[in-house]
Amino acid sequence: MNIALICRRPFEDCYSLEGYFERVRDSLSRMSVNVEVCISPYPSKGLLQRLRILRYASRINADLLHIAGDIHFAALGTDPARTVVTVADCGRLHQLKGIKREILRQFWFQHPLKRAAALTVISQAVKDDLLTWVPDLEPSRIHVVPVSISPSFHPSSKTFNREKPRILQIGTKPNKNIPRLVQALRGVNCTLVLIGLLSPDLRQILEEHHVSYENYSGLSESEIVDEFHKADLVVFASTLEGFGMPILESQTVGRAVVTSNCTSMPEVAGDGAALVDPFSVASIRKGVLQVIEDQAYRNRLIELGKLNCRRFTPDAIAIQYLKIYQSIINKNVKP
Repeated sequence: MNIALICRRPFEDCYSLEGYFERVRDSLSRMSVNVEVCISPYPSKGLLQRLRILRYASRINADLLHIAGDIHFAALGTDPARTVVTVADCGRLHQLKGIKREILRQFWFQHPLKRAAALTVISQAVKDDLLTWVPDLEPSRIHVVPVSISPSFHPSSKTFNREKPRILQIGTKPNKNIPRLVQALRGVNCTLVLIGLLSPDLRQILEEHHVSYENYSGLSESEIVDEFHKADLVVFASTLEGFGMPILESQTVGRAVVTSNCTSMPEVAGDGAALVDPFSVASIRKGVLQVIEDQAYRNRLIELGKLNCRRFTPDAIAIQYLKIYQSIINKNVKP
């Protein structure tokens, strides 16, 4: 079995998809499946470059083509019977409006996804959202295959700093909900560690609410792992996520995590997280303070988080992909 894994050209601070499918490839290789990673030589930016990506994908020869997220439109140039497309989220459809959103819906989702032999999504929440935006997709063709945990993350013990906890926040894009988090931490003696680029507006909010913070961007995976090890707790109170990898990374390292009660996050967290309403500053504050002040509660979340992580090992996820691949290839074999 020869699989071509077609990936976008990576760009700064956006490596989660690449790391995920690298783990899938490594696990499949150990199962004697030949996986060739085909990284687009063109960035997904502008009409001309995307047409070049489409042409690039159309020239790849393999038993099965797996378009690994964020460049769904490439399926317009591939053999439908041999194509799998992964949808990580529908976030841009929520952000755009009017004709821009409809163009994206048609040419990034509707037309390419209807052509593919199978679709995979990284959570049930993404599947539900996708069917809302493209209701004529056949639900049975959409397979929920979650994200695996990077082996770089491992348990690390740390004495909790009750007096001034170090609170880690991964991501600074609008859906990461930084303004409400900052408001929730006003008056809390802590250090907020933000991973990602900070806009002048976010810096101003931090200063106005007198929240002590550190900010880092462009970190390697090992540097990000180190920030998890140094953290006392992790907050990930996003308003919208297709999955929510920092939840599992926190649980793997052994840190209590506060996350949102919406979209994919409860599905990913299981019982191992404090769930809050991301649209309520009071709810976020209450969740954070309970983790800081209630040691028994914090320890229970950590233990439940460790149990939850067992669902997301790289080999377990790769086996799910292999079953999908085999099913499609078997259908294409002529009697």
